[in-house]
Formats: sequence, structure tokens, C-alpha cells
Amino acid sequence: MIRTTAVPRPVRIGTALLGAAGIVTLAGCAGGTTSDAAAPAPVETTAAPAATSAPSASATTDTATTSGTYTDGTYEATGQYATPESVETVDVTLTIAGDTITAVEVTGDPQAAESKRYQSEFIGGIQGEVVGKKLDEISVSKVAGSSLTSGGFNNAVETIKTEAKA
Repeated sequence: MIRTTAVPRPVRIGTALLGAAGIVTLAGCAGGTTSDAAAPAPVETTAAPAATSAPSASATTDTATTSGTYTDGTYEATGQYATPESVETVDVTLTIAGDTITAVEVTGDPQAAESKRYQSEFIGGIQGEVVGKKLDEISVSKVAGSSLTSGGFNNAVETIKTEAKA
């Protein structure tokens, strides 16, 4: 069969890049089922710009004091992660005292229905994974069945670490 209408080249390239990003993202899902402080840092690819992170951060340190490596206070950052359907974001707020996380709040803005479910599960389980732990010791890989959301969370935490350096 001869095709009489062609799909525009930018659409073909975009679809190929999104597919490659999905494969790379899903390859990261093959890890274990528990969080691991010694987990390797996520690898960013240059083939799919949508899969890279672009976190933003703001710090609120009105009553901040320096007690170690990080300045005590409350910090906010946004982390991005790619799913097979879309690029999702999570807003992370951490309160740090004595280099230890004393409170965490994660807010999602899911674009896909499946992302809504996984972000909700992640948000429900993240407090038990990070509160009471040293900021340098956390690197979550899978929380409450959600493995992709942790990528956005970890990106936001790295931004917060940079902002909170004493």
C-alpha cells in the first residue's frame, strides 16, 4: 500500500524522542522495591530534552540558623520527571533542622490519569521514608508503588540541597 499523506517530519522526530524517553524512564523502573541510600544518581540523556529535569527552587529561611552542612529552614523546589504519556512535576517542601528533615510536603500536578494515582500513592508514603533522616542520606527509588515520581522528588531535593548549603 502506498501512503498518499505523510506525517510531518517534526511529528515523527518528536514521537521518536518521546518513545526513547519512555524507554529510558521505564528502564529505571527495573530497580528494587525499597528506597536505597546508596542508589546511583539518575542519568540524564541528551536524546530527549523532555526527560531532563528543570527544577526551580525558593527558600524560606526567616528563622534560619546554621547547625551543620545545611542552613536550618523551610525550602521549596519543583522537580520534573518523564512518564510514557507526559512530563510531570512535583512541588517539594522540606523543613531542615540540624541537617535532618523534620517535615516534608509534596504536591503534585498530574497531567495523566495514571500519574494522578501514582503521585497520590507517593505523597501518601514519602513522609515515612524521609522524615527523621539526614538530608544527605535520602535518595528514594520507589515509594508506595510509585517509581517515576521519585525521580522528580530526587531532582527537587538536589535543588534544595544546593539552596540550603551553609
